Amino acid sequence: MKKIFLLVVLLFTVTISWSQRNQIIAYIDMEYILENVPEYLEAQNTLDAKVAKWRNKLDKQARHIEVLKTDLAGEKAILTKDLIEEKEEEITLKQVELRRLESLYFGPNGDMFLVRKQLVKPIQDQVYNAIQSISKRKKYDFVFDKSSELVMLYSNKKYDISDLVLATIDRTRLKDKKTKLKNEKKVIPKKELTTEQKNVISKKEDAKAKKVAEAEAKKKLIAEKREALLKKREEKRKLLREKKEALRLKKEQAKQDKNNN
Repeated sequence: MKKIFLLVVLLFTVTISWSQRNQIIAYIDMEYILENVPEYLEAQNTLDAKVAKWRNKLDKQARHIEVLKTDLAGEKAILTKDLIEEKEEEITLKQVELRRLESLYFGPNGDMFLVRKQLVKPIQDQVYNAIQSISKRKKYDFVFDKSSELVMLYSNKKYDISDLVLATIDRTRLKDKKTKLKNEKKVIPKKELTTEQKNVISKKEDAKAKKVAEAEAKKKLIAEKREALLKKREEKRKLLREKKEALRLKKEQAKQDKNNN
């Protein structure tokens, strides 16, 4: 309803202005334009590959959690209370990590949003810059997007400037390429670093190496704690098996003594 109202207001405004002078209107098909920009298709393919990789990782972790839940349900009868709590805590931590990754990848400011902005926005900017350049040169009053939510009940092909936008982008790309090649031919002499600059670089490298070492130490500590936890859990399971076996033997011995009597 809101879109219809905005469309009515726009058409009313255009109608009022029409009495003052002839309006020059054009339209584009954004989907058609982007589909014919190689950089956009390449960026979209890169984004799709990253999304597929993230979803595969999330699905794998979700399946692992379901396996842990199934195993726990089947082992509850023979596990001690402490072991049950440990397994439930492990499952809870993995669920929290799964939700964190989902937000990291697909949240409002997640990796997908940032990658899309990094890859696609520069290409969209090329399109908008081309439209502005054409509109100023040909003095268009309005340029509509045929593929947007604005409903176009009829469109005359002669007012479609989509191919003109593509041609403008191609010319800009060619011009930028020539400028880049020209700049690359210029040999810029490499300046010798001063002692102070070398010291600054050395300090930055040392700080970076320190951070890497601290991260590795933290990972090693986590791995050691996990290994110790697994070892402790295995010892408890072994003790539980021994107790069950001793209980079974005791029952068999009691049954045998009863039969002998």
